Amino acid sequence: MSEVSRAFIKLAEIADLSRQHAKGLPAQEEARAIWSGVGFTLNGRRYVTSMDEVSEILSVPRYTQVPGVKTWVKGIANVRGRLMPVMDLLGFLNRPSALQLKRRRVLAVERGELYSGLVVDEVLGMQHIPQDTFTQEIPEEYAETRAYLKGGFASDKGFFAMFSLYELARDPRFLNVAS
Repeated sequence: MSEVSRAFIKLAEIADLSRQHAKGLPAQEEARAIWSGVGFTLNGRRYVTSMDEVSEILSVPRYTQVPGVKTWVKGIANVRGRLMPVMDLLGFLNRPSALQLKRRRVLAVERGELYSGLVVDEVLGMQHIPQDTFTQEIPEEYAETRAYLKGGFASDKGFFAMFSLYELARDPRFLNVAS
């Protein structure tokens, strides 16, 4: 047997041993589609809203009260040179908040000529939730906000109701702030 043949046989043996001891490829998992939005709480209940519907998140700004408006309209604030009506979302829903106003946050909504700040209890930040956890079934404890919900996500993080700030902005009761 020639030197080349012996080298070839040795390489073939090494290749065979490599195949015998090689680990398999990792199982191929199908990627899950993810929905991303801004999470917030109202009265201990968790909600998410589309990032497209929130222009920014603020601490509750200093505001000036306006006479002759409903109690849930906190006032008008100057936010970087723009006048922003500040409205308490829980107050609009006829619910008190257990948190002090300075601990709460504002979701700024800007759509067309509408520019408003909605006071919520807490902002949970970005929420990335698998789309396949979406459901149209909304638990009964979300009944007070049902008119503004588009369903929800039941995930390992718990239930997040999908709140539409734009739907709220279309509600004539929300737009009529005069007392």
